[in-house]
Amino acid sequence: MDALPATYGEPPPPAHIAIIMDGNGRWAEARGLPRIAGHKRGAEAVRKTVEAAAQAGVSYLTLFGFSSENWKRPEREVGDLMGLLRLYLKSEINELKTNGIRLTVIGDRSRFAADIVAMIEKAEAETAEGARLNLILALSYGGRQEIVAAARSLAERAAAGEIDPEDIDDRLFASHLNTAAVPDPDLLIRTSGELRISNFLLWQLAYTELVFTDVLWPDFGAEDLTAAIDEFKSRERRYGATIGSI
Repeated sequence: MDALPATYGEPPPPAHIAIIMDGNGRWAEARGLPRIAGHKRGAEAVRKTVEAAAQAGVSYLTLFGFSSENWKRPEREVGDLMGLLRLYLKSEINELKTNGIRLTVIGDRSRFAADIVAMIEKAEAETAEGARLNLILALSYGGRQEIVAAARSLAERAAAGEIDPEDIDDRLFASHLNTAAVPDPDLLIRTSGELRISNFLLWQLAYTELVFTDVLWPDFGAEDLTAAIDEFKSRERRYGATIGSI
């Protein structure tokens, strides 16, 4: 008997998963611990999720680690988060490199201390050959800010005569975003039961499937990722069209 066509087999995993990692503070508060304890436990969840995504065959994993609005948090908490970021960049890069995982950071780096910027650049360079999984960390990132920056860049190019305003379409606009070389997410997961996207990848999420879970991020693991992927596989993606028209 001839082999069945691929369409009759197991649906493929989403090529690109984006995750809003929410609930670190509530996890800590529920246990009478300082908020930094939740952030530390959340870093462990990052490690588990990265490996689970790679094993599932996901090509891109984008994690919302620190938003442009998070700078408004208490100075002590921001300082703790920066310390944790430094620790992650020091301790995890060799493991990412060994496991074939490429790290890229998107967002406004100008607000980070010089040593953190240098560590980010070093981490990106040392993992650049990774082909098993593309790990994208959104740090000091905001979707509206990204869109404004892209619009400003296009306006400057048009004013300089480099492009005709009539030539600006969605493809050209997307090429000026932080994610220019990355396909849009197929699946967005948000933890902790919140039902919003919080200024994350506003342009890129136009046709992304959304999955919300009550699990707090520090408790998120491989089984939760698998459940979200299974939910994604059960859906029919139409991209605005009616059934049977695509």
